[in-house]
Amino acid sequence: MLFFYYFCINFSIMINSVRNTVLAIANKQNYGYITPSDFNLYAKQAQLDIFEEYFYRYNQWIVRQNARQSGTEYADIVKNIEEVIDTFSVANNLTFTSPNFDVPSDYYLLNVIRYNNKEIDKVSNAKILNLNASNLTSPSLLYPAYVLNGDKITVYPSQIVSGVSAQYIRRPKDPKWTYVSLSGGEPMFDQSDSLYQDFELPITDEPSLVAKILQYAGISIREADVYNAAVAMENSETQKEG
Repeated sequence: MLFFYYFCINFSIMINSVRNTVLAIANKQNYGYITPSDFNLYAKQAQLDIFEEYFYRYNQWIVRQNARQSGTEYADIVKNIEEVIDTFSVANNLTFTSPNFDVPSDYYLLNVIRYNNKEIDKVSNAKILNLNASNLTSPSLLYPAYVLNGDKITVYPSQIVSGVSAQYIRRPKDPKWTYVSLSGGEPMFDQSDSLYQDFELPITDEPSLVAKILQYAGISIREADVYNAAVAMENSETQKEG
């Protein structure tokens, strides 16, 4: 689980360190070897799990803050979570593919859509029909609107085909432990590989990453002891968080 009590956010988790810890725990009782490809799959899902938990935790701590149950300064958990989430904030121009604008492929949460640097309103499909039914209420170049349908954004009026940008929260990049094989077949970590990608979470999430990866590994190799040990590690992190 998330562990937020730190003086500054350190985004330098070494995927090799996480993998070494996972292998050490899994192999201690001869539970089997986790291949690099399997590790990368588990690592991807573990990072996504923890990334999504930030948003649930953020909502919970906002409620606590409103109830005056959260701290300030270094104990300001809401601020700490915001700092983590903000590292995934991206602003990009949108590509127009008639008749819609394409949502970025890596988006997780859309925050703001702008036309010529001016924020425009999001409306529902039902509301846009009502707005367009009257010349008095239909969107204009001065007061445009947009509708989100899946991965497509429709901007009104239809004359708008450029100048639209989005500020959004992107998904973390898929972690990739890359390696070269030695003469004996044992893989050795290779950070110089062009496919290498480290975790994008704070270093304080390393214990949670290890625990979650072990959970997936335990399910895969059908070893209840590995899974249960990983759950115990995760519960321990939750208790630390309070």
